[in-house]
Amino acid sequence: MEQIDVGVIGSGLSARVFHLPVIGAVPALRLRTVVERRGDEIRRLYPALGVVREVDELLRDAAIGLVVITTPNGSHFELAQKALLADKHVVVEKPFTVTSTQAQQLIDLAQARNRVLSVYHNRRWDGDFLTVQRLLAGGQLGRLVEYESHFDRFRARPRPGSWREQAGEGTGMLYDLGSHLIDQAQVLFGRPRMIGADIRTQRDDASADDSFDLLLHYDGLKVMLKAGMLVRGPSPRFILHGTAGSFVKYGLDPQEDALRRGLVPPAADWGVEPAAQWGRLDTEIGGLHVAGQVETLAGAYPEFYRNVAAAIAGREALAVRPEQARDTIRLIELALASNAERRTLAVDG
Repeated sequence: MEQIDVGVIGSGLSARVFHLPVIGAVPALRLRTVVERRGDEIRRLYPALGVVREVDELLRDAAIGLVVITTPNGSHFELAQKALLADKHVVVEKPFTVTSTQAQQLIDLAQARNRVLSVYHNRRWDGDFLTVQRLLAGGQLGRLVEYESHFDRFRARPRPGSWREQAGEGTGMLYDLGSHLIDQAQVLFGRPRMIGADIRTQRDDASADDSFDLLLHYDGLKVMLKAGMLVRGPSPRFILHGTAGSFVKYGLDPQEDALRRGLVPPAADWGVEPAAQWGRLDTEIGGLHVAGQVETLAGAYPEFYRNVAAAIAGREALAVRPEQARDTIRLIELALASNAERRTLAVDG
């Protein structure tokens, strides 16, 4: 199989933890060059990789077929546009862009240049989300009436120097973790009819939003998405209620923690969750009341990049389409407007 050479723009936590190790686990891709504007961390971690200081130098390399953008959110549009104009296929770290207008401009450009464009919504391959998808497809809950998804943390003070926690373009928790939760909801249920939002800054010394509650309205279904930085005790990751039963799941997918500890896929038991974190199902099957644990499916972040490589080669349809990522940004825009106006808004389109 012919490999696709990959260039990565950015050398921060996102690149080092969430992209470089995962790209390296996909045989169809070959890491070639990283843009590291200052310092030598990438050289130390990946001595065989090429390191350049400027984006234009990477884009001039004709051997690079795929460019991955892992820089702060406000730079995504400009860098993706430059990469597409250089005739590169592009993956953008989530959130796609700061505005849905920017997202549509990139979609139009990618179509005009006949390039693959995707967004790193890797949490579609969280094991717990894969399990929720399987349960809904299997009908064990009957007709779903309520879906609640949390992404909570405890971090009492903003991290010094973290651009995500400073006031600025595309910063704050709604753009960061909210993009994951909204993307997962749209994968399951499509675009909602209406959206309401309560977005807050709760921590002392915080300058960007660090808590939100979103309410997405669907016909016959209520979807609640929540995240906060002052949640010290365990909160459910998923709560699902249907006409036949309920499913409640605690704990986060183990892949992020493994990557932060320096493990790389396919390490032994990659993405496998301990039994203590398996969700509990309470339902009726074949006239019998069934209550107990459901083993969580193994998570699989490399599947994102495996699919991107297959889409570039023309063997598969793209799993994370840029139009879906654009719709997620549009819902973020509407959530911000809903919060500012203190009312529920219709979802256009």
